[in-house]
Amino acid sequence: MAEQQEKRREEKRRKAAGTNNPYISQQKIPAMGYMQEARENHVKKKVEEALRSKMKQKALKECDEYTSKYAQCAAGKTLSIVWQCRKQAKELNDCLHQFTNDAVLEEMKKEYMLQENHRGSARV
Repeated sequence: MAEQQEKRREEKRRKAAGTNNPYISQQKIPAMGYMQEARENHVKKKVEEALRSKMKQKALKECDEYTSKYAQCAAGKTLSIVWQCRKQAKELNDCLHQFTNDAVLEEMKKEYMLQENHRGSARV
């Protein structure tokens, strides 16, 4: 049992180190590489969060009609919203999903990277 736990721990260490090779341990990878990668990922996370926010704002703008219908249905209701406004909620969710999915986010990331590359080449 302890042997299996140790194998799982070692497997997790290798995954964290980015390798599946059991002969390469996490300690052999330079620590500076982790710091550099962490900084880059931090920037990427902030950019991704901004792109997600922009994507959601665009989706709400595009689905304004469905949002209004749902809001009208929900007005003055509490718990009964769940079953009385089910149709409007589904329509709203379907519309929002068209504009907020992984494919849309990936497209926005590509556009962002193209803009950044264009800005970088313009500076030189």
